[in-house]
Amino acid sequence: MQRYFIHEPIKDDQSFRIIGEDFHHLSRVMRMKDGDHFYAVFSNHQTALAVLDEISSDYAKALVVKWVHDEKELPIQVTVASGLPKGDKLELIIQKGTELGASSFLPFIAERSIVKWDDKKMHKKVLRWEKIAKEAAEQSQRTIIPEIYEPVSIEKLCEMAGRYTWKLFAYEEAAKKGEHRQFYETLKNVKQKDTLLLAFGPEGGFSQEEASLLSEKGFIPCGLGPRILRTETAPLYALSAISYHFELMR
Repeated sequence: MQRYFIHEPIKDDQSFRIIGEDFHHLSRVMRMKDGDHFYAVFSNHQTALAVLDEISSDYAKALVVKWVHDEKELPIQVTVASGLPKGDKLELIIQKGTELGASSFLPFIAERSIVKWDDKKMHKKVLRWEKIAKEAAEQSQRTIIPEIYEPVSIEKLCEMAGRYTWKLFAYEEAAKKGEHRQFYETLKNVKQKDTLLLAFGPEGGFSQEEASLLSEKGFIPCGLGPRILRTETAPLYALSAISYHFELMR
């Protein structure tokens, strides 16, 4: 059943409106009509089964049928920090990472990042990433849309890291030396509602200088198994492991 994130406030009679792109999708793409049902997720993350009551030329009115209490979110908040990769790899990370439960995405400009954008192009990219996250959140039945940050420097990333309970960075050199316990040991110690920041380098990984900086700022280097993963694969591997640890093993 289709799901929409509703930004219009709900009224006392538990009616609300759907406008903008969501209205276009509902009326033109899905071709819904009065009496059709869908799920609505409100800004307080509450979910309701709703029914269409009225469709006008530029908005739809719907009514709450019943409130649905189902837990769709990871028990910890995970932010994926990705060194800007080439092409559309970050779009893949955001789409699939949203499906896997990430709460936010923080791109950063790494030493080995090849991508160079001006402010205008960057703003358009962020809008596209936000749209991808929204559509993936709807498809995967999330109750939140992950936040997408504008790309920052690695120094700014380190500054922002202070707000997180746990900080890890996937480091190829650690994996080559056989490090395989730190990720697991960290997950064992993470508690519900903790925040976890996972940093991944671009193609080519982190430089030695970046690894040293991250370590100085409290990030723990970790390997992700014996195989070297691509920049777009590593975050998805980590999120899958987190989901397995906290959701399937509980």
